Amino acid sequence: MEARHPIKVAILDDYQNVALSMADWSPLDNRADITVFNDSIADRGALIQRLLPFDVVCVMRERTPLSRAVIESLPNLKLIASTGARNAAIDQDAATERGIEVLHTGYSSTPTIEFTWALILAMARNIPLESQSLRQGGWQVSLGEELAGKTLGLLGLGRVGSAVGIIGQAFGMNVIAWSQNLTAERAEEKGVQLVSKDVLFSTADFMSIHVQLSERTRGLVGAAELARMKPTSRLINTSRGPIVDAAALLNALTTGQIAGAALDVYDVEPLDHPHPLRALPNVLATPHIGYVSKELYRTFYGDTVENIVRWLDKTGDSVKS
Repeated sequence: MEARHPIKVAILDDYQNVALSMADWSPLDNRADITVFNDSIADRGALIQRLLPFDVVCVMRERTPLSRAVIESLPNLKLIASTGARNAAIDQDAATERGIEVLHTGYSSTPTIEFTWALILAMARNIPLESQSLRQGGWQVSLGEELAGKTLGLLGLGRVGSAVGIIGQAFGMNVIAWSQNLTAERAEEKGVQLVSKDVLFSTADFMSIHVQLSERTRGLVGAAELARMKPTSRLINTSRGPIVDAAALLNALTTGQIAGAALDVYDVEPLDHPHPLRALPNVLATPHIGYVSKELYRTFYGDTVENIVRWLDKTGDSVKS
C-alpha cells in the first residue's frame, strides 16, 4: 500500500498571529501539518523557496500575490485557500492550467464601511492630534469642524459607497457621487446626487474612494483631479492604493493643495519605512485595517477550514508520500 502523510498547509501573512485562534482548526487534526507565517515576503525568489514544501497555501486577501511565475514554481501546490469572495492577486488562469483549485470564503463590507467613518470623524475633529497632545501633557490645540452641511463626495456607489453615503446623510451632509458606471437611477435609488467627475472633485469637502481596482480605475485620481479639489478638502481611501496616483497625492499633501488625507491602502504593502506618508502631519495613515475585525476574521478562517476539509474529503484526504 502507498504510504500517506498529512498535507502541508501554509497560512500566510498572519500579521497579528491570530489565525489559529479565529477558527476551530481541529477538523484538520491528523490530516494536515499547519505552518503559520507572520511576516510578508516581497521577493519572488524568497517567496517561492518558502512555499515549495506546501500542498495548500492560505492567503489573506491580496497581501501576498500569487502570480503565474510563483504558481508555476510550486510543484507541490494543489489548493489555494483565499479569504474573501474574490482575489485579483491570484493568477486564476495559471492555477487552472496546473489543476490547482482556488477556493474563497464569505465576506462582509461592514468593517470597511464603519472604518471609513472612523477615519472621516477622526480627521474632522483632529482626534489623533488632540490625543497626542493629551498624552504629552497638553490640552486643546485645534479646532474641529462639523460634518453637517458639508459635502461628501463618493467615487463609487457600490455596496460600500452607498452605505457610506447613507451614513453621511444621517450626519446631515450633502452627498454626491460619480463613477464610470454610475447611472442616475442607481444614484436616485440611494438618495445621492449624481454629478460629473469635475463637479465631484471640485465640490466635495470629504472625498471618499469606493471603486474596485482595475485597469480602468488604476490612477483614476491623478494630478488633474487633485488640482480640482478645494484647499480645505480631504481625501479618504479605504479601497486600493493604486486608484490614486501616489506621486500626485504626495505633492498635493506637501504643497497644501488639499488639506489632508486619510489613507488605509498603499501601492506597496506593507508601507515602506521610512516613507513620507508616515511623517506628514496632514496624513492620517493606518495599516490596511479597514476589513480587519474579529467578526470578519472568524468568517475568513472558519470558512477556510471548511474549504480545506471539503477539498480533502473530495480528493482523498491526503497526498502520497
